[in-house]
Amino acid sequence: MRLQDKVVVITGAGHGLGRDASRLFAAEGAKVVATDIVDTHVKSVAEEIQTAGGEAMYARADVTSADDMAAAVQTAVAAYGRLDVMFCNAGIPEVGFGTVSFVDTPLENFEKVVAVNLTGVFLGAQAAARQFLLQGGGGNIVVTTSAAGLVAYPGFRSYVAAKSGANGLVKALAVDLGEHGIRINALCPFHGMSANFAGAVEDDPMEKSYEELAGEWDTSVAPMPLKLDRAPTMRDSANLALFLASDESAYMSGVCIPATDGGTFAKVALNF
Repeated sequence: MRLQDKVVVITGAGHGLGRDASRLFAAEGAKVVATDIVDTHVKSVAEEIQTAGGEAMYARADVTSADDMAAAVQTAVAAYGRLDVMFCNAGIPEVGFGTVSFVDTPLENFEKVVAVNLTGVFLGAQAAARQFLLQGGGGNIVVTTSAAGLVAYPGFRSYVAAKSGANGLVKALAVDLGEHGIRINALCPFHGMSANFAGAVEDDPMEKSYEELAGEWDTSVAPMPLKLDRAPTMRDSANLALFLASDESAYMSGVCIPATDGGTFAKVALNF
């Protein structure tokens, strides 16, 4: 059990990677507090974990609210006595999903994306760090950013800016918090993203990646250079999140790891 008795708060756990990570972390022994702005989605995954014999509870939490992030941490502490891992996973795509030009992008659209994808990480990490210090130090923060923080997605300028900022925040907080034994790392997914990503937060969880929903997997037309006999899934990224949440990565902090075939970057950048 790689997270035996670790108390973990996960944001954005109603859909996609956060939902799958909730299951995986609980199966590895974690006591999970699954949070999202739609509490019915996290209620169902918490109940699923409990039915399977794991420990989980749920709470509604908006990552753009400092009070909600503090309350999510206190929910974990009240239920399980402490906090060990904060998984700042919640995120939203570009408003309009790349169809709105830069010159036509309203300021409120930019601010909305930054509020969730960057400020939300700041607030979640801050709430967790305050609790870690109350516990005497130590603790672990895992952040889902994006490959868009490393290479630009066309039409996603607000998303790219926010995810790049989140990667920078991870590196900065590793310096600020390291003296207290608190570490922070990011995974930067690309392939295997949730099919819910382009939808609304109220949509029912689809439980599959874009590639899985596209039909039978055909390596001859797969966009990534690495050819495997299956489509990429959310579990591929959840496995990396598990590694970063576990003590196996104990001497890593300030690291941003692409959860993707790195050859994709070269293919995009050097398409001669």
